Amino acid sequence: MAAVAHAQTPTPTPTPTPTVPASAPIVPSAPQLAASSYILLDANSGEVLMEHNADEALPPASLTKMMTSYIASLEILRGQIKEEDLVLVSEKAWRKGGSKMFIEVGNQVKVIDLLRGIIIQSGNDASIAMAEHIAGSEEAFADLMNSHAQRLGMTTTHFENSTGWPAEGHLSSARDMATMAKAIIRDDPVHYSIYKEKEFFWNGIRQPNRNLMLWRDSTVDGLKTGHTEEAGYCLVSSAERDGMRLIAVVMGTDSEQARAAETQKMLTWGFRFFETKSFYEPGQVLSTEKVWAGVDDQVQLGLADGLTLTLPKGQVEKLVAGITVNSPIKAPIVAGDVLGEVEVKLGDEVMHTAPLVALAGVEEAGIFGRLWDSIRLFFYGLFN
Repeated sequence: MAAVAHAQTPTPTPTPTPTVPASAPIVPSAPQLAASSYILLDANSGEVLMEHNADEALPPASLTKMMTSYIASLEILRGQIKEEDLVLVSEKAWRKGGSKMFIEVGNQVKVIDLLRGIIIQSGNDASIAMAEHIAGSEEAFADLMNSHAQRLGMTTTHFENSTGWPAEGHLSSARDMATMAKAIIRDDPVHYSIYKEKEFFWNGIRQPNRNLMLWRDSTVDGLKTGHTEEAGYCLVSSAERDGMRLIAVVMGTDSEQARAAETQKMLTWGFRFFETKSFYEPGQVLSTEKVWAGVDDQVQLGLADGLTLTLPKGQVEKLVAGITVNSPIKAPIVAGDVLGEVEVKLGDEVMHTAPLVALAGVEEAGIFGRLWDSIRLFFYGLFN
């Protein structure tokens, strides 16, 4: 026995005399990029729109600092550190070469200033100072970085330091860097706003954000650049237009200008030919169903993660969503139990399926309640 419900999205009013045939939208091939590895995905649906060598293990250079700043922002959110806390600058942090915030050994610097020094100025000195403040040493902080990478599902990544300074075994991938960007945007939107700041003035020195996309595209609001001889020029960018957010990662381009130009190609293609729509929110009640042998006689069903899809433009309004519910539903039920399925179709083609789950638990009834419902269910089965 199974109950099925269908809900169709509204059909738009057709134009009287269309000049273009009402066929499937035309999406040109994705542009080929001059980069070792790249990926473009929708931040909300997770749909990958284009990729090339996205899982290849490569040195991430200063893209590493996204994890350093992410951990710092989480520590602030959890109350473990405060933005106004003073951080003592060690000699190790002060001596580190490469890009710098220009903090001085023995001085005390606010956490929020170090965070800007990491994100905007890509300061190696700021990254080490923050790492030492949070974990006691950069080595211990690297362990923390790897734990977070594992938690986020960054399967190719291994960190040896907080800066991206070349080190054996210090590797990541374009896909993992996109995962890192999604976590930063999702988990701390307040501090994410720092990534779009175009400059930071510290110690009498004004340094610009190295992300050229912030000047070239007003919809870009992050994230991070990276460069070493081994890694080439790398860039993780994110942009939002009309509620659709894309994340673009390029690794291994040959210049600062090239990484921005290749990123622009991806974003232009993605926004022009695709659209994203949220159909159901996480925990939204999609159906209320009869429960047998339970202390409650109903259970609410929905999607644990919601439903958001990215499709070629013009297809979203043609989608039909259907709900299939397993029947009969018997207690006990634990929140999260799969009790059906949501299926989204475009014509006869299934575009997406997702498990329909119990949004709350239902305990089993007592012995008399179970006996009475077993009798009722027997007769229900005979006539249905």
